[in-house]
Amino acid sequence: MLNEATETGRTGLARVALRLVDLALPQRCAACGRQVTAAGLCGPCWTRIDLISGPVCDRLGTPFPYDPDPADTGDPLVSPAALADPPDFARARAVARHDGPARGLVHALKFNDRMEIADLMAAMMARAGTSLTADCQVVVPVPLHRRRLFARRYNQATLLAERIALAAGLDYQPFAMTRVKSTRHQVGLNARERRRNVSGAFKIPVAMRPFIEGRRVLLVDDVLTTGATVNACARALRRAGAEATDVLTFARVAAPV
Repeated sequence: MLNEATETGRTGLARVALRLVDLALPQRCAACGRQVTAAGLCGPCWTRIDLISGPVCDRLGTPFPYDPDPADTGDPLVSPAALADPPDFARARAVARHDGPARGLVHALKFNDRMEIADLMAAMMARAGTSLTADCQVVVPVPLHRRRLFARRYNQATLLAERIALAAGLDYQPFAMTRVKSTRHQVGLNARERRRNVSGAFKIPVAMRPFIEGRRVLLVDDVLTTGATVNACARALRRAGAEATDVLTFARVAAPV
């Protein structure tokens, strides 16, 4: 908790510093680097964001490549992939596919200290996740291990989750989950390696269980790839007594349905 409290203080100072920098330096598009008048993307890059819309799998949030048969629209649509390998979370939603300018936004926030774009990304996530926020009672970010938090100085999931909770009027619990295992970076690992890498990595402190027990949790992260991380988080939340866990990310790798 001390690390998270320290992060909050640092984030506040960082926001002030960023405002001062904005006065002196021009804004740059997070995807292509072109000068812009507001934080985020330039006009051409905005048009290239591959937004996830239309019919999606109710469990995985992946888009269907076809419109559903009108006769089948009475119940939520579930993809063959979700039926074959059901996730530990209840539902997932994302703003866009993890490619092109959307990937640029994710990387700018996570690796390039572009914390000013968290407002934009969180606002888009809140709109994309209205069906989730309508049912959830508490928002929890995917935590970083203290070593990675110290190296990165902030947790991008915390920046997004705080803003989403405020927009939706939901309880926000940034300390509800801890990452007790320092894992390898997931980049470059296959699905099985990712699951093994995050197995047992997350726990709910005993003192935080009253904020989780019997409640539907909205788990927030920047990107969803194979689902290994959010599945591990959902299992930890279920063991702590969560009614269910929904997942909201800015981007996701749209796996085959």
